[in-house]
Amino acid sequence: MTKPTPQSGIERIEPYVGGRAKADPGVRVFKLSANETPLGPSPAAREAYVAAAQDLEHYPEGSAAPLREAIAKRFGLAADRIVCGAGSDELLHLLAQCYVGEGDETIASEHGFLVYPIVTKAAGGTCIQVPEKDLRTDVDAVLAAVTDRTRIVFIANPNNPTGTYLPSDEMKRLHAGLRHDILLVIDAAYAEYVTRNDYEAGIELVATNENVVMTRTFSKIYGLAAARLGWLYGPAHVCETLNRVRGPFNVSTPAMMAGVAAMEDIAHVEKARAHNDEWLQWLTERISALGLEVTPSAANFLLVRFPNEPGKTAAEADAFLMKRGLILRAVSSYGLPDCLRLSVGTEEANRLVVDALADFMKGGAS
Repeated sequence: MTKPTPQSGIERIEPYVGGRAKADPGVRVFKLSANETPLGPSPAAREAYVAAAQDLEHYPEGSAAPLREAIAKRFGLAADRIVCGAGSDELLHLLAQCYVGEGDETIASEHGFLVYPIVTKAAGGTCIQVPEKDLRTDVDAVLAAVTDRTRIVFIANPNNPTGTYLPSDEMKRLHAGLRHDILLVIDAAYAEYVTRNDYEAGIELVATNENVVMTRTFSKIYGLAAARLGWLYGPAHVCETLNRVRGPFNVSTPAMMAGVAAMEDIAHVEKARAHNDEWLQWLTERISALGLEVTPSAANFLLVRFPNEPGKTAAEADAFLMKRGLILRAVSSYGLPDCLRLSVGTEEANRLVVDALADFMKGGAS
């Protein structure tokens, strides 16, 4: 008996699996696996979400105009060059759908975000993942991987799960080496956390070129992960293309209005950034002092490498921490089987995870 079959490439997709949220029954859980902000969203965003939920019988404003205008005002951008979506993930899917076809290629780094190969395969293409250098995107390797079939280059900056970033001069060098018909997608989901002087989220490159887009999210520093909200800044012709195929009401009214309030509450963002600055450094120093290798991070998480020794491996550390309700992210699916990714949490969670790691390194998994 015949049956409907999906398009070529779909069967090659490994479904994305998010960070775990549960530990053993009866154990208090500290979820440090999904890079969520420990401060939660702005109180104004919560209030705006609840208020908007009183009007659920009406469709949202179809172009997310209130949110686009709030974003444009905050960053000094043109609102008609912003497209909003159900998380930046939806926007990545739309970009691949619009610019990648059967037999085409995209490029991403070796330990890049798992969604890039997913959206590429869903569009019928192949994602070429190039080796990194010291867990950092290698611009020369990316450029060397370009072929006549290359349509998109995905760069997460900072990168998840490594936390490393490319400075603005390297991003400019990367763009300068690409053909004009290749779309450079800068995924800046963690841009708000970066305090380095040589970093630029992508706004400048988008503003001065016709083949660069930048995606952002409300899921991280703004604390609206459950609302599913993201945005893209791009050339007018790219925005016009995406608006032809995106869902006509792809951003719900409660999410939209929460996003407007979150964008306007600059003080809350600054508070979240200050918390991250303090505890990211504290965690880096304390965990390094235990003899574990910590990759310097510009985001709100750390990549911790464990020894390849019986009783002290990443998998054994993960199981040990789980018993204490400390849920980290195993990253073997990213090609890093000897590492765990740790999100910056509350002060209590941060201190508990360091104490637990100290106990693990002393006694191993026993």
